[in-house]
Amino acid sequence: MRRREFIAGLGAAASSPIWPLVAGAQQMALPVVGFVNNGADVFADRARAFRKGLSEAGYVEGQNVTVEYHWLEGQYARLPALMADLVRRRVAVIVADDNVVALGAKAATATIPIVFGVGQDPVKLGLVASLARPGGNATGINFFTQEAVAKRLGLLQLLVPKAVRVAALVNPTNPAAAETTLRDVREAARAIGLQIHVLNATTISEIDAAFASLARERPDALFVGPDLFFASRGVQFAALAARDKIPAAYPSRDIVAAGGLMSYGADIVDANRQVGVYTGSILKGAKPADLPVVQSTKFEFVINMQTARVLGIEVPPNLLALADEVIE
Repeated sequence: MRRREFIAGLGAAASSPIWPLVAGAQQMALPVVGFVNNGADVFADRARAFRKGLSEAGYVEGQNVTVEYHWLEGQYARLPALMADLVRRRVAVIVADDNVVALGAKAATATIPIVFGVGQDPVKLGLVASLARPGGNATGINFFTQEAVAKRLGLLQLLVPKAVRVAALVNPTNPAAAETTLRDVREAARAIGLQIHVLNATTISEIDAAFASLARERPDALFVGPDLFFASRGVQFAALAARDKIPAAYPSRDIVAAGGLMSYGADIVDANRQVGVYTGSILKGAKPADLPVVQSTKFEFVINMQTARVLGIEVPPNLLALADEVIE
């Protein structure tokens, strides 16, 4: 065959219908992971940690796995349609980075593997049969947001020793976290002589309204309940708390990094890395039923000293010594 004819033959083959089919088949060969988070894409560090965990398990995004990121931004009403779409397309794994998201995933499918990151006991939530042997299509990590409530309130009291009245802000669209937080914070408050006043917020404007209420009521401090939507509004919380000169305690360092006063809770970034590791294990063929639920062991107490100075708070040296991180 002449060289010109050979090249012409290659051109004809490339333009034939089979080439797009082959290219499409190669793209379809990558397993798809649906990563669903109730917060916003400001959580880039959590996504990075998830990818780090995936890479530890041998999976690199864009090379041998595709990750779709879905940020609900506190709009839980979007969850059923999103889960239905992921199930319809039969994604390889659903990553559910929130209590409500995990419950929505579990309600949507009994077959597609689910890797969750939740702040409450996944057995009580109904996600697994037991921590050691989950037994179904879900496993993941419990980062103990609820178990840290009493410790966080105690640290807030040490930081603001004259506080008597404390407002507790929760998100009622995250009922499992809200109800447990209020139960635990009230119990902890009784033990140390604090009074609790409850506020609710589910949207950006309702957070503004909650702070308007705080400005009228003038409590001594604010306790913000664990919620990914709240965590995604770090700049808003920090700005409002600074404006109204109210000391506030948060469940994770995100808001403290944005200018909040203090936080105490599990290392959520490390928890997301573990979620990535488990996702990779499942992509390799492991069954969620056989992967024990991991429980966080890394907790961090973070203080923003610049914010403390703005609020006129003098942090006791012994409390400063307890901090895992001091932001200057």
